[in-house]
Amino acid sequence: MTKPASKIRFKAKLFRPAKNAKADSWTFLILPKNASAKLPSRGMTPIEGTINGFPFQAVLEPDGQKSHWLKVDRKLREATGADAGDIVTLEIAPAAVEPEPAVPADLRKGLAAAASKARGLWSDITPNARRDWVHWITSAKQAETRARRIKNACSMLAAGKRRVCCFDRSGFYDKSLSPPKAAT
Repeated sequence: MTKPASKIRFKAKLFRPAKNAKADSWTFLILPKNASAKLPSRGMTPIEGTINGFPFQAVLEPDGQKSHWLKVDRKLREATGADAGDIVTLEIAPAAVEPEPAVPADLRKGLAAAASKARGLWSDITPNARRDWVHWITSAKQAETRARRIKNACSMLAAGKRRVCCFDRSGFYDKSLSPPKAAT
């Protein structure tokens, strides 16, 4: 019998991203290092808990400094009664069930056209592994690179590869997982 993960309690400041076309659409917070250290992974980590007493589920992103950050969308921010600049109280724990990642349309299309072995393996791997594949593909800065990564992902999956090669889940070496710059 596994015992439930203990709750991690902390306070953090909400920030608004500096470069955001929709200024009121979302905010973010960076977990204190001591809170992040209690989590099972330095990489993307599904959590559940509360912000200012309001329940939520999310996936923490690595901050590239061996800690984590959390995107707080407008709906969640408004439900908590907080805004950018406010200090919020969190109580979190690793999620009991890993949420499925959102699969971009171009990847869905690529998988649909791929060999059945690729689709079968995609269905068999964990949501966390699928999240790594999705992030690797969506982190491409150019459309050509993204298309090439989708093609390569389908080939690698068809060959039985369950994980993306050379993918830094902590964000420590690959800064594409870092939090946005905060507005001043």
